[in-house]
Amino acid sequence: MLEYENSFGVTTVSKDAIAAIAGNAATKSFGVVGMAYKNTADGIVSLLKWDNISKGVEAFSEDNEIIINMHIIITYGINIKSITESITHNVKYSVETATGFKVRKVCVFIDSIKQ
Repeated sequence: MLEYENSFGVTTVSKDAIAAIAGNAATKSFGVVGMAYKNTADGIVSLLKWDNISKGVEAFSEDNEIIINMHIIITYGINIKSITESITHNVKYSVETATGFKVRKVCVFIDSIKQ
């Protein structure tokens, strides 16, 4: 949980809310098929449905700044460097705008490529 205080009181933002905002921003980026979830028991990567989108995102705070790790599935033929830069920018902007907290970094892990 992240908290900040102002003249109106204390505002608390849960990590699940941050993960949902980040996952939504990432899936709207061109070339992203969806968020990925890796089953640790068998190592199989699964495409997450819309209602479980935050499972592919891990958000945590350090010194009142947010660090986000994302696992995604992309479309075949997309420039990986370009898509990760686009996702990083979109996620950082969306989370900072929605929460008011600074995003220190966004780590994008490409778990699979679909045709």
